[in-house]
Amino acid sequence: MSHSPRKDKVFIALMAAACISCLSYGLSQSNAWHLSALLVLLAVSVASSRMKVKLPGLTGTMSVNLPFLLLAVSELGLVETMAVACATAVVQTIPEDWARPKPERLVFNTSTMAVASAMAWQVFRHGASSHVPSALLVCLATVTFFLGQTLPVSTIIALTTGGPWRKVWMSMALLTFPYFVLSAGVAFMMAAGGRAGWQIPFAVLPLMFGVFLSYRLYFRTAAPDEKTLVLAASSGR
Repeated sequence: MSHSPRKDKVFIALMAAACISCLSYGLSQSNAWHLSALLVLLAVSVASSRMKVKLPGLTGTMSVNLPFLLLAVSELGLVETMAVACATAVVQTIPEDWARPKPERLVFNTSTMAVASAMAWQVFRHGASSHVPSALLVCLATVTFFLGQTLPVSTIIALTTGGPWRKVWMSMALLTFPYFVLSAGVAFMMAAGGRAGWQIPFAVLPLMFGVFLSYRLYFRTAAPDEKTLVLAASSGR
């Protein structure tokens, strides 16, 4: 696959259009607002978005904010959920030195996170209306988030590098899948704890900091043959 800047821009524009469509749909719904819950989830999600690790062989990063995004999916309205997702994407996109991020990267990352959260929200609400067990609802929302994030990101990487899309996606999926499974479990425990005071997300934040440190240490000390395997499979930016 050859690199085509025009295809990059078209795909970013499509993701932005999908984000606007999801937001328009959310605004057209008459859902109640949950201000206190929204503020708490914004705080912990933004804080955890700066806890990010570089994925070997890829230019993307992974933040430990997913449990809080999944909790937003289960507890908030669509627009509120997208607001939390967009805030986390903006904060995560800002470089470590706090330099101004590239506009196209910011638009793509924000749109991708917003669309993934909107898809997960719709899956969760449809399942809830069909009386699907709560544990299965969280699993379905997590799978939707997983596909909603990894598929567009691997596509843009393949477009910008000319690498094979399947190998890029497989590498990203293998690296991040355990984290998605962990996030589903943490989100389910937080949701089961109820809303009393919303202390639980703040209590979980140090736990996710520990996960962040573990991932950072592992990726820094991974054996050379493991890193070579990832690089050979990914063709990352």
